[in-house]
Amino acid sequence: MRVLSVAGITGSGKTTIIENIITELTKRRYSVGSIKEIHYEKFAIDEEGTNTDRHYKAGADLVTARGYFETDILYKKRLSVQDILRQYDHDYVVLEGVEDFFVPKIISAHNIEEIEAKLDETVFAISGRISNEIEEYQGIPVINTITNIDQMVDLIEQKVFPALPNLPEKCCGTCGYSCKELTGEILRGERDRNDCPIGSENSVQLKVDGHEIDMVPFVQDILRNAVEGVVKELDGYKKNARIEITIGDKNGTSR
Repeated sequence: MRVLSVAGITGSGKTTIIENIITELTKRRYSVGSIKEIHYEKFAIDEEGTNTDRHYKAGADLVTARGYFETDILYKKRLSVQDILRQYDHDYVVLEGVEDFFVPKIISAHNIEEIEAKLDETVFAISGRISNEIEEYQGIPVINTITNIDQMVDLIEQKVFPALPNLPEKCCGTCGYSCKELTGEILRGERDRNDCPIGSENSVQLKVDGHEIDMVPFVQDILRNAVEGVVKELDGYKKNARIEITIGDKNGTSR
């Protein structure tokens, strides 16, 4: 799953850019999801006194509201972007207004000052109203997604990669960079996605109900050593072979 972000101030054209990107990606037969950050402290889908609110107050951890044309799964807490992404199984996910998750980013801007306010190593393209005035900024292409969406999505196909785990650097740092820094290195072609030991082709992967759980390298090593320590005593074991283990409910039923 490849993840990108569109960032900019209100009215700069973020939603229009995302609409055009989603339309073109879908036209190219990709599945697309999106996440919208709401910058309003009082925002809430669930309201005081509704039936779903009463379910929560009675002690339910998770409540789902199902209507004729919509199903809403309600969490009474702020989830991390990583936790939210575990609910997705799409080719691309587009983030709007998300500031705390570092992925390849498009800036939406009216002017140079707004570009400078959002510019960092994760930016690979610029769009918005400024695209009517300039075609590049400091070597970064400036693309109008209304008149030239093909160019933008061609660039997305080229630049955007499966999201890094966005772990705090003190928890990992095995690659020598923070996740934000490594994102910039990958965009410049100096590093590869597989330089991250989490989620790369060579990493130990753990899935619970189909959702991959991120593990820092030392946890991967613990799991690898524990499994190999048991499996190597069994007939059929081969060194460096791929090992797959599936653990179901001990009663043989789903939970």
